[in-house]
Amino acid sequence: QVQLVESGGGLVQAGGSLRLSCVASGRIFSIGTMGWYRQAPGTQRDLVASITSGGSTNYADSVKGRFTISRDNAKKTVYLQMNSLKPEDTAIYYCNADVFISSFRDMTDRWGQGTQVTVSS
Repeated sequence: QVQLVESGGGLVQAGGSLRLSCVASGRIFSIGTMGWYRQAPGTQRDLVASITSGGSTNYADSVKGRFTISRDNAKKTVYLQMNSLKPEDTAIYYCNADVFISSFRDMTDRWGQGTQVTVSS
């Protein structure tokens, strides 16, 4: 019943910005770490950024200084602010979350369906 729904993807020129959002819904006791991953054609799915329930963040080297991950626990939402976008950022971006269903002993790993980000030169 738990779902993650991404939004905010689209087409942008190099140097531009986008903000991705991911909202969790359904039967949720709590949400632990949330993160964004991306996958370009012919590549593996890699971590872009993650954020713990306490606000600690982690970024891929390729996006440090350009992307910012944040979350709003009341809204069950994680965001990815992407600035100074480059063509190599083009990929499908996926939201991920560690969701506790009824207690901290009942965790599931959930993924969104992905949202396309295309950066043109």
